[in-house]
Amino acid sequence: MTDSSAPEGIRLQKVLSAAGVASRRVIEDYIVEGRIRVNGEVVSELGRRIDPENDLVDVDGTAVQLDVSKRYVMLNKPTGVVSSMRDESGRPDLRRFTEDYEERLYNVGRLDAETSGLLLLTNDGDLAHVLAHPSFGVTKVYIAKVDGAVTAQTISKLTKGIELEDGPITADKARLLDTSRGSSLVELTLHSGRNRIVRRMMAAVGHPVTELVRRQFGPLHLGTLPAGKTRELTKIELGALLTLSRRDTRAGTSDGEQQENE
Repeated sequence: MTDSSAPEGIRLQKVLSAAGVASRRVIEDYIVEGRIRVNGEVVSELGRRIDPENDLVDVDGTAVQLDVSKRYVMLNKPTGVVSSMRDESGRPDLRRFTEDYEERLYNVGRLDAETSGLLLLTNDGDLAHVLAHPSFGVTKVYIAKVDGAVTAQTISKLTKGIELEDGPITADKARLLDTSRGSSLVELTLHSGRNRIVRRMMAAVGHPVTELVRRQFGPLHLGTLPAGKTRELTKIELGALLTLSRRDTRAGTSDGEQQENE
C-alpha cells in the first residue's frame, strides 16, 4: 500500500482517467464527493498517488481494473467444442475463438463438450484463479432440456437436496419453464463446482439431460450473444465481476470439490 504523502506512485486522477473511468476533472469531483476508495479507504485528498500494480481502487463501490492490458471476453461456447486451448485428441477446442485477440486468453472454468453457453476468456490470471476455484462458489444459472414431464414435486426435491455418489447436493433455485412433447425445460441455479453436476442431479431425479446451456456466470448474462460468438465485457460487467472477485474468498463451498465441468 502506498503512502499518500510520498512522491512515489501516480496521481489517482491520471490512473483512473487512463482506465476509462472518467476525465481527470470529473474524477476530482468524485474524490471531493467521497466516491473513491483505495484499498478500502475513502480518498479525501486530490493529490493522492497510488501504485496501480498493487493498490485496489473502487468507485461508488464498484471495483476498477487499473491494468489496461487485461482482456475479458465472453464466449457463447457451442456444443462439440472442448474447454481447452489445445486438445490432445484433436477435437475442436477454444483456439478458434481466441486467435483474433492479441493477448493469450484462457478459459475460466470449463463446460463439457456437449454443454453450450457462457464461458469467460481472459488473460487475467489472478481473476481466473479466484473465480475458477471451487471454494469461491460463483453462482451459475443453467437451462436444461430433460426427458419426461417434470413435476412440482421434482422441483422441490432439487431445492431440498438429493444424494449423489459423492455426497448431497442442493440447488440454490430451481423452476420449471415448460413441459411439452415428452420433455421439460428446467432452470437451475447452483454455486457448486462439482463435475457434471447438473446432468447428475437431473439423472438422479429421473429426468436425464438432453440439452444443457449455461446462461449466467456470476454477474455475467449470456443475453442474445449467438452460439460461437465472442464479445468483450462492458465496463459495467467488468466492474461487477471484479467486485465479486475481491470479496472474501474464504466463503463458499468446500475445498474438496472439483473444478467446474458441467
